[in-house]
Amino acid sequence: MQIVIAIGGNALLRRGQPMEADVQLQNVAVAAAAVAEVARAHAVALVHGNGPQVGLLALQAEAYAGVRPYPLDVLGAETEGMLGYLIGQELYGLLPGRQIATLLTQVEVDPDDPAFARPTKPIGPIYTREQAERLAAERGHSIAPDGAAFRRVVPSPEPRRILEIETIRLLMRAGVLVICGGGGGIPVAVRAGVVRGVEAVIDKDLAAVLIAREIGADALLLLTDVDAVYEGWGTPAARRIAETTPAELRSRGFASGSMGPKVQAACRFVEESGRVAGIGRLEDAAAILAGRAGTRVVR
Repeated sequence: MQIVIAIGGNALLRRGQPMEADVQLQNVAVAAAAVAEVARAHAVALVHGNGPQVGLLALQAEAYAGVRPYPLDVLGAETEGMLGYLIGQELYGLLPGRQIATLLTQVEVDPDDPAFARPTKPIGPIYTREQAERLAAERGHSIAPDGAAFRRVVPSPEPRRILEIETIRLLMRAGVLVICGGGGGIPVAVRAGVVRGVEAVIDKDLAAVLIAREIGADALLLLTDVDAVYEGWGTPAARRIAETTPAELRSRGFASGSMGPKVQAACRFVEESGRVAGIGRLEDAAAILAGRAGTRVVR
């Protein structure tokens, strides 16, 4: 089968951990082991988040006054290369003989998307309210709550087209494990055939849906640090939803800052393709695919 796996940037740099290279390497080893377990039996395209990483690069760029800070699309390309390199390197050791490629992936968005007027996508480290408000005043950032903390938020327009989709198809047909759409892809606008980056970050789960649909994937796995979707999450009556349909999931409310985007992405993929989506913990990837863990969304 062809499987698209989407893992969050927070899985590669967990909440509260120092934003250091050796810490990311430790987390990448865990993520790569989960991906490799699926990839031993299936063709895999891997999409990863980059929120903490792109935010860190933005802070580093602003700290140097010698040049103007680089735009988010360029920082997104840098994190695609960096994280693809780290993940691919780990996978080479776990999948001997398997060809692995990291593909810089440009994703077309509508420059008139209303999301540009409503920044919602969190990037960078977490802050206290006082720290976040000070950075917002100093740098003109938009900030929003993220659990009990605060983070910078940037526009997150809807992904419309994957410019490298045929390359992804060709690589997968050749048996290559493709790391693509990192951070949701590099956001670009296309006018009269000219491609230019835009100041935004694309939701990686929605980009994964688009990639999965375009390659005709048999399943989409949306992996996070929670073992499943729960009804009544955070209450004594919390209950894991083992299998459900898009209609049933959409009838419940899920927080936009946590499980909401994954539920939306899973429902969209199943509705558009008629195939299966799974949501659950990174370490349970193979078990979710087999229906032994997580939440499966079916038609």
